[in-house]
Amino acid sequence: MNSQAAAVTVAIADEVPALIRDLYAIVAKLETIFPGRHFTPDGHLVGSIGEALASTYYAIELCRASTEGYDGVREGRKVEVKATQGDRIALSSCPEHLLVFKLNEDGSFDECFNGPGLLAWALVAKRKSTKNGQHQVSLAALRRMMATEVTAAQVLEPVRELPEGTKRARVARSTAPT
Repeated sequence: MNSQAAAVTVAIADEVPALIRDLYAIVAKLETIFPGRHFTPDGHLVGSIGEALASTYYAIELCRASTEGYDGVREGRKVEVKATQGDRIALSSCPEHLLVFKLNEDGSFDECFNGPGLLAWALVAKRKSTKNGQHQVSLAALRRMMATEVTAAQVLEPVRELPEGTKRARVARSTAPT
């Protein structure tokens, strides 16, 4: 990447949290104008925001939208990105690497899981799936798994400074047990 492209990438990274704050400000204004109506960003919008954050801060090279089983690649590793505003996500298959974000209205996010997808899949594999073939897993369960099973060597590190207020997931230990 040349220096001009790098400067543009940094400028975009600096703009992302502000754009997310603006989006939530618009949602709040609409909910004020139309009391009792909810304008919560959800579905594809939230997923795409998560993928944009993964690309911007974790250098995930995004695939074509709706590529089955993963959203992008980093260092040869296929990465599934999940984002939510709630307290759970859904998995439909076992990803190679899973990166899970909880979005915050201020443009920051909480990294809830960043590790081998097999660990997260183990939480849901034996459960009955929903009608659409997805398995629900709570962010609390993912955080516990992250804090007890994932080593620092298994985590994809950010490539640039994360937005102010962003929280990284706690890692179990720095290396695998001997």
